[in-house]
Amino acid sequence: MATHALHGRSRRRIDFDEHLPVDHRLNLVYRIGAGLMGLGLIVFGIFGIIDRIGFFDTGGDQVWSMNTNGALSWLSVAVGLLLLVGMVIGGNFASTLNMALGALFVLSGFVNMALLDTDYNFLAFEIQNCMLSFVIGILLLVFGMYGRVGSALPHDNPYWRARHPELAEERDRQLERGEDHPA
Repeated sequence: MATHALHGRSRRRIDFDEHLPVDHRLNLVYRIGAGLMGLGLIVFGIFGIIDRIGFFDTGGDQVWSMNTNGALSWLSVAVGLLLLVGMVIGGNFASTLNMALGALFVLSGFVNMALLDTDYNFLAFEIQNCMLSFVIGILLLVFGMYGRVGSALPHDNPYWRARHPELAEERDRQLERGEDHPA
């Protein structure tokens, strides 16, 4: 209660457009990121499935120098398909999906690193799997956050405009008046 009296203003909610324009350049980045990561995961998973590795086998079967089993292969295909769905939908959905899955991949890297050499390592992870999980997670985070966060977003960026609606309106009015470089 006391904090409201100190600040004297209410916090306004930021509303983003549900969809970026189809041809917006940020949309292309989100789609490419989701598509590339999804395709890589699907191919990795399919190679594991083709090898007919036991579902929870921890015997050291490898695909592309990565340890795998049937569960990890099917999980890779499922996550890859989810990323391809994000690529098809695009826009804010793809960006948010990239960020969420990126965070889950990083978390998975840490969790599976803690589970190495234990009986709970049912996805048959080894250290190289953990490192790849970190790399994929960071790449997905970068693809998802691209153009959404940063201190120097351009003023035509939809996320900057949503965070600064008054400044965006003022900038639009200045451009309408014919000022080339609004302040």
